Amino acid sequence: MIGLLLAAGGGRRMGNRPKALLPYRGRPMVEHALTVLRAGGCPRVRVVLGAAADEILGVARLGDAEVVLNPAWETGMGSSLRVGLAGLTANAALIGLVDTPGVTPEAVSRVLASGAPLAAASYAGERGHPVLIASRFFAEASAGAVGDAGARALLRAHAGELRLVECGDVASPEDVDTPEQLARLHSPQAREEPSE
Repeated sequence: MIGLLLAAGGGRRMGNRPKALLPYRGRPMVEHALTVLRAGGCPRVRVVLGAAADEILGVARLGDAEVVLNPAWETGMGSSLRVGLAGLTANAALIGLVDTPGVTPEAVSRVLASGAPLAAASYAGERGHPVLIASRFFAEASAGAVGDAGARALLRAHAGELRLVECGDVASPEDVDTPEQLARLHSPQAREEPSE
């Protein structure tokens, strides 16, 4: 089992501020996402970087995480998934996104405990992240990962095997795409939430 953290985007709607570097609880958001994957049960984590990779490596504490670079990050999340899955030796990968700080270790551990070859956190019945993919699906996931689609084609094609794991009581699926969403993240109400 490995955690696969997609953190290569350039943050166009964020004014070209890479989301991996956005501040969250006093540190870059990529650190928070990495901590969540580890605390949820992923001892190994591979982080896919792209935009501002050198700056991220200079300021973020990634510990022993394996870092791979996506030179085609501008083409969308699909290329990051392909890079992340390439040459991966693990029986499954749990895919997390750097810009979903409301995902918690509890959500990660629930998805990991599903026992299904394909599983995803759901929020009020709607599929979200993280997503678990067994190794037998890696090639198909890579083939279908184009533009910003990520694993969407794979999950549609195998909807009958996909297990949705409700996580709405322990996590939030909202991503941070705009300065307004980032500001809400740093509102007093958000700061009152307990840390992991």
